[in-house]
Amino acid sequence: MNIENGTPLDWFKSSYSGDEGGECVEVAVSERIVHVRDSKDVTRPHLTVGRADWTRFVRYVATS
Repeated sequence: MNIENGTPLDWFKSSYSGDEGGECVEVAVSERIVHVRDSKDVTRPHLTVGRADWTRFVRYVATS
């Protein structure tokens, strides 16, 4: 479990991810930051990006 400012992060996978255990990422959203991690190895460090940057990334991917 990862914690930000004393609060545990609530990780989730996309609703488009299957249950086959393949290559997925998990995301946890906090007030100003989006955390992204590998669902297969949650002990590794995770990536953090600002919410505005995450929004731009998701919009870009959705239109590609």
